[in-house]
Amino acid sequence: MRPGAFIMIIIVLCFVVSFIIFEYFLPPFIKDGGYVVILLMVLTMLDITFIIERTMSLRKAKGKRSQVAFLRDTMDAIRKNDISKAIDHCNTQKGTMANVLRAGLDRFQTVTNENLTSDRQVAEIRRAFDEANALETPLLERNLIALQTIATIATLVGLLGTTIGMIRAFSAMATEGAPDAIQLALGISEALINTAGGLAAAIMGIVAYNYFINKVDQVVYALDEVSQEVIAILTGRG
Repeated sequence: MRPGAFIMIIIVLCFVVSFIIFEYFLPPFIKDGGYVVILLMVLTMLDITFIIERTMSLRKAKGKRSQVAFLRDTMDAIRKNDISKAIDHCNTQKGTMANVLRAGLDRFQTVTNENLTSDRQVAEIRRAFDEANALETPLLERNLIALQTIATIATLVGLLGTTIGMIRAFSAMATEGAPDAIQLALGISEALINTAGGLAAAIMGIVAYNYFINKVDQVVYALDEVSQEVIAILTGRG
């Protein structure tokens, strides 16, 4: 299933679940926020969905065992010039780090059989690492822009609900004679509930986005460091 179709299905499911919760399970004081609450619930559910998806993806990207143990065994094999064993470690480990290392090691085995200068070999191995990085990084960053977008939209939806609530409140105050107390209370309640809901969804999205983008940066930095060290060892410069 394509990612776009998957996201559309998730959005539709969130709308259905949010509508059911709004109609049958929410306490009255929250339902006073109006149908904008449904949109805020959808955005909150999307936040939670993408947080769970990113957590599972980043955990899978680490590979099957500890990266420290994997790098120790793989680097030992590389230092002993046992490239086949190092590739076997990568195939067993899987994950982002293993995929990038395997690409560089495979390219090293290829260029050693060719009549290339030392500088050309370094360039070829580095290009293999760069290409692997370019393939793996988008997988690490997938759906992060969605979290950032949800945070922005949630703030605006909350503001929309607040504006609608204030319109209702001022309309109640504008009636001749005594203001309509019930409509005034409903308008204020609608404004405050939507403000709180929008801020809650936005805060969740911003915190999650910053957390995951920091994790991705750490992985990318580690990949660069390991790649440089492997290149130095393979070409006899380390």
